[in-house]
Amino acid sequence: MSSAKIFGKFAFARGLRPRPITTSSLYLHRRSVTIDATTTMESGSRLRHKKPAIFVCDLQDKFRNAIHQFDKVVLTTQKVLRAAKILNIPVFATTQIAAKLGATVPEIQKEISASAVPYTEADKTAFSMLGAAEISSAFPVPGHEIVIVGIESHICVTQTSLDLLARGHKVYVLADGVSSCNPQEIPIALARLRSEGAIVTTSESWLYECMGDASIPEFREIAKLVKETGADTKAALAGLLGDPST
Repeated sequence: MSSAKIFGKFAFARGLRPRPITTSSLYLHRRSVTIDATTTMESGSRLRHKKPAIFVCDLQDKFRNAIHQFDKVVLTTQKVLRAAKILNIPVFATTQIAAKLGATVPEIQKEISASAVPYTEADKTAFSMLGAAEISSAFPVPGHEIVIVGIESHICVTQTSLDLLARGHKVYVLADGVSSCNPQEIPIALARLRSEGAIVTTSESWLYECMGDASIPEFREIAKLVKETGADTKAALAGLLGDPST
């Protein structure tokens, strides 16, 4: 499918209008990395997750007013990226046809610019993040623990998760960090991913599982982060998962 047709699907279905952007506005910087045993040795050796990576899927300005609880997805992603800085976890991000749909939102760019973790950002036309060669080629062997945040849960997040599972990776989809334009799509997508073998969990649960032990040096910083973002976490859980008592 051509880029024009793909954008047409997004634009007319979601009520979006193209806005030209400059190349310089797409990325603050790019620190491409290939993830192998040596890349993650420093952080992975002391974490329960030995080869962790974070995927940020298509959090772009053009989707801000179209996606259900978009701001809550951004809040969770910001927390995850701050954790990445503490735990030295590499981050991979994509944009979907950035020339038409805009750059990664400023809130996320700000977190990335403040971090020295390995970072790769790629533009794509495929719905799966692995459709971007820069990201696909960074994972030459299976066995990584990959956490996914972003949009849309039933399209790009689903196809990325399925491709990662097929390649032999362990996939964590954060229920407080993914969304779609139509909220009814979200629980169906999460149920499907769970049945396919993905782990559907929350950002806080993933954080503590990734560490695995309170004796690691980074634990106090992560505990501080969890406390500082407590209100944001509650807002994201309420907005994306609702009140379990109702």
